[in-house]
Amino acid sequence: MNRERHGERLAQEAYLSVLLTNAACGRFPPANGEVTIVPQPSERDAGVFGFTAHAVIFTDADPEWVRCQLPPGNLSAPLSPAFLTKLAEATNRRVGSIDMLCYAMSLGGPPPLDLIPQAETTHSRVLRALNYRDEVRTWRADGGIVLIGRGVAGRLETAVEVDDDRRSQGLGRRLAVAARHLIPDGTVLWAQVAPANAASVRAFLSAGFTPVGAEVLLASNPES
Repeated sequence: MNRERHGERLAQEAYLSVLLTNAACGRFPPANGEVTIVPQPSERDAGVFGFTAHAVIFTDADPEWVRCQLPPGNLSAPLSPAFLTKLAEATNRRVGSIDMLCYAMSLGGPPPLDLIPQAETTHSRVLRALNYRDEVRTWRADGGIVLIGRGVAGRLETAVEVDDDRRSQGLGRRLAVAARHLIPDGTVLWAQVAPANAASVRAFLSAGFTPVGAEVLLASNPES
């Protein structure tokens, strides 16, 4: 990547980082029904953030082409299957799930349950995370795992997984709370939760995470 292109990537990463920081502080893009289109912050990360009556699309696709795919006045269009499919086909990517985007602040002190760091793992949750995050770290608890990595715009993200035989016992909530103890003081932790996964939604909400919008990421196809 040449120096000019690298500088553009850094600028877009900074823009999205400020956007997310503002959202965590309750400062959202104007609810005016508009769509903001910006270049990707990295080769890996492309997708859509949906806020109240405002969407932010980060893609290297031509902005004019993108706007032509969005019916004027349709607030749901940027997160619609029809648009996302067109964008994925045009950029040779695949559409991920449309998730609830939520955040929580760090918590001081040790986690409320015993965690054992794992240097390497073949757990499916971790393998999936490696497609979307850098610096992924994993901890094993009795009955589940928690991981933390850096995703879009370098934000800290977490995901948890509860073993099948330990579900419906409140462990998901405890793992989500534990994640807040694993990040530096004064920092924000993000999570993306599938709305249909009601158990996970309840776990993160009860662990103190606050929804701010929706998110879908478009991952590169394996052959590219």
